[in-house]
Amino acid sequence: MSRLRGGESVYSFEGSLISRSLPIDPPSFLSVIRSSDTPRTVWSTPEQASETGGTTVVGNGAAAVLRADGSDRFMTIRERATDLFTNSDVDTDAEAARPRLFGGFAFHDDHASRAPWSGFPGAQFVLPRIQITWKDDRAWLTVNTVGESQRGIEEYLTDATQWLSSLSTSGENSDPPGIADRERATDRDDWRAAVEASVEQIRVGALRKVVLAQALRTTLADELSVPDTLARLRETYPDCFGFLIDALDGAHFLGATPERLVSLRGRTVETGALAGTTGRGDTPEEDEWLARELLSSEKDNHEHDLVVEAIREQLEPLSTTITTDERRIRRLATVQHLETPLSAELTRDEHILSLVEALHPTPAVGGLPPDRALATIRTTEPFERGWYAAPVGWFDADGNGTFAVALRSAVTARDVVTLFAGVGIVADSDPDREWDEVQLKYRPVLDALE
Repeated sequence: MSRLRGGESVYSFEGSLISRSLPIDPPSFLSVIRSSDTPRTVWSTPEQASETGGTTVVGNGAAAVLRADGSDRFMTIRERATDLFTNSDVDTDAEAARPRLFGGFAFHDDHASRAPWSGFPGAQFVLPRIQITWKDDRAWLTVNTVGESQRGIEEYLTDATQWLSSLSTSGENSDPPGIADRERATDRDDWRAAVEASVEQIRVGALRKVVLAQALRTTLADELSVPDTLARLRETYPDCFGFLIDALDGAHFLGATPERLVSLRGRTVETGALAGTTGRGDTPEEDEWLARELLSSEKDNHEHDLVVEAIREQLEPLSTTITTDERRIRRLATVQHLETPLSAELTRDEHILSLVEALHPTPAVGGLPPDRALATIRTTEPFERGWYAAPVGWFDADGNGTFAVALRSAVTARDVVTLFAGVGIVADSDPDREWDEVQLKYRPVLDALE
């Protein structure tokens, strides 16, 4: 907010963090995000999420931005966050209102910040200047400063309170912008060839599974409202993790993903496998038939088993116990997935970023063995994955946090929105069926644009 003193973004930090919060009447989500300065941050958890109780956070501007590149980006962010949180002065009675760092990572270690990912580094995390948190029927305002005085933080809190009081108490979505043109990064013949080549590698034992993605570049017919597009996604997919991350050059990454990578609270880990997909039926009977077919599918269950097995293998060296729940159907507005929740108790205190680094990429978005699968993805996909299918989320000063896998997502710049979607390739994958599944996974973002 340009009218708030200090509302400009700060892309580094020097000095100690001071944070103050207070309870407020819940404001309109759309009004807050429409009036917020960049870099904006949005994070919302599924309504039924037990560890968070359906929390939504909007970050306005930045008190500090942490950035890193390369294979050591996870550790670099963790070290810089430790410096930021050391000797901090945080005064809040509500855990939900505590200051958090929001952001994410690129999928590949050698991520290239080129179009459409210009402005997105290998990792970026923002400490919002102003943080609005909704949880259940309550809301809080949190103001964060770095290197300011006690008097300065109180002034920021007063200015932010006045800003909130000036906002509308309601908000209605604008009409979607519509799509004027579409351009595929991979045509159907190239897709068939890529899938068939991957299947051959699996059959000769060089791979067990690989996840291949497609990119769809759309040119909009009208001006894009990022807040309204995100609001439409949240309304249609309340059982997904909603996110928005602004780059520093005006690009935006947003989505509504059904897949949690990992949550950490104390020594308790929550994660899960989400792999195997079918569509939704036109009637309840057809819906149930498709779900039963998915549960009995040898191909989809094999793909799912690989993900469960890999997650357990990554957690076992760190855990005293690992619990695998019963496999079930996860229903979303346009698709159904196989899902297996997993939980673990750690043997010692860990930082959430250590778990994120250990688990990324799961076989649900990469493949097995990991190195061979990632090399196949790099040589096969004719586009830069960027932050697609990578970890996005938040963490706090204690190292607790939640990260999701950035699926059902798109990166936007001016009137161009690039969508991404992928599928797991195993020994009996059919190229045409996998093509159709990719188109199904585009639907969440496409529906929010059209």
